[in-house]
Amino acid sequence: MIFTQENEYSAVLDACVLVPAALCDTLLRLAEEPALYRPLWSEQIMAEMAKALKIKLHRTAGEVAYRRQEMNAAFPEAMVNVPTALVKAIECIPDAGDRHVLAAAIMSHANVIITQNIKHFPKDCLDEYGVLCQTADDFLMHQFHLGSQLMLDKLDDQGAGISRDRQYVISSLKKSVPGFVKLVEEHSL
Repeated sequence: MIFTQENEYSAVLDACVLVPAALCDTLLRLAEEPALYRPLWSEQIMAEMAKALKIKLHRTAGEVAYRRQEMNAAFPEAMVNVPTALVKAIECIPDAGDRHVLAAAIMSHANVIITQNIKHFPKDCLDEYGVLCQTADDFLMHQFHLGSQLMLDKLDDQGAGISRDRQYVISSLKKSVPGFVKLVEEHSL
């Protein structure tokens, strides 16, 4: 299923799904034409991603700046401005450090938040705002079921982009999204 302007599905990508290079690449390739969804993030999400890239993955300031620049250039419409007052007003998210993610979803009218930390986003709180929350694994499996051939084509494109094949991409995703990898492997047999 391809989403058009009339039928647009959008997702706020939390920093934790943007840090692993292979996962970030897969998620963003799904948002390229023909797009399966529209990606969204905020300056706060980008700052968290940058901090994790520097601290956890030991990326240089130049590497981090390049990643941010490329993401924002490829998806200029992805940046969501989030008012500080809204972040402060969202009290149903227990961890104040995660409230900005829901605020980005509210401001952009996003359908879903993609995060590896779903326990940080209580369902009853998200229901108030009409927002779903999925792990990257669940999101990718759902997208696969909507259009398996397009998903496989995008994985092939991802592999070609780094002079590798689909199997290499799948193996690099195994730790982040094991259910999706299993689904792709079963489909590819």
